[in-house]
Amino acid sequence: MAADELGDIRLFVEAAGLGSLSAAGRKLGFSAAAASARLTKLEASLQTKLFDRTTRSLRLTNEGHVYMQHCRVALEALENAKAELLAGQGQVRGRLRISATTDFGRHRLNQWLEEFCSSHPQLQLALTLTDSLSNLLEDDVDIAVRFGKPSDGDLVARLLAPNWRVLCAAPDYLESFGVPRTPEELHKHRFVILVNNAGPLNDYHFMANGQRWTQRIPMERSWETNDGALARIWAMSGHGITRKTIWDAAEDIRAGRLKVVLPEYTVEESGLYAIFHRNRYQVPRVRELLDFLVERFRKASHELLDGLPGAPASGTSRP
Repeated sequence: MAADELGDIRLFVEAAGLGSLSAAGRKLGFSAAAASARLTKLEASLQTKLFDRTTRSLRLTNEGHVYMQHCRVALEALENAKAELLAGQGQVRGRLRISATTDFGRHRLNQWLEEFCSSHPQLQLALTLTDSLSNLLEDDVDIAVRFGKPSDGDLVARLLAPNWRVLCAAPDYLESFGVPRTPEELHKHRFVILVNNAGPLNDYHFMANGQRWTQRIPMERSWETNDGALARIWAMSGHGITRKTIWDAAEDIRAGRLKVVLPEYTVEESGLYAIFHRNRYQVPRVRELLDFLVERFRKASHELLDGLPGAPASGTSRP
């Protein structure tokens, strides 16, 4: 394959990803006219129309979708080969594509990634933060950090840390509305509810005396958001009780900005995992990041979680 043709393919893949040929051209250093001419040349060589183009939109044709999947695999294989050779020279470089939940990604994982990249200055990050459920097989990510283990057999999950969820609220809110002593008393309270593309996450799970049950929290007096970080901020502002993973709430609990309620009813949960594709070649930068995260979570599990209220009595598994 000629270098010029490889450049055309990179332009095509970038245009598909950005949804704009001119934006792809700017990213790769081409003028709008040059980018258009290169795409036209690529389509002519393939005798196939790759995009339906108008002045306002750029949409892949069916043939374009097929070609893009193969092009991404080919470009990734070339990048992986280069990374493998450079790793043999002691260099870890390239782009790391990571996905995480919004609250955890913003206030904890981001700090650790910056720490990791300070040791590997030739790395570039692409961090996607979302609380929505997603198909990781289709998402273009190297690692997803998620609470809970996936059921998809095409994904591999490596345990990073224990986890449990707590009900928590601001001290001022609890002073005004009272501290619930049992789950049945929750109907008197206001809540901050996280909502994702599957709907509101208002089914709260409890356990006592070996019995587990689910209680649905009414939405009528609840504030709701699709952003986990905002849910925590609203709870600290006194808008109601919210349910957070211990990793998201730990610092605020230790600082007294949030208080845990009903800790004796906490349910043991699956841990926090690094999730990646089973069949995707794991390039050196991904292996390095996994090893770094395992060690970073090991230390943080003790520094942040030890002694916090709500830890299940039976204990949670540790990596």
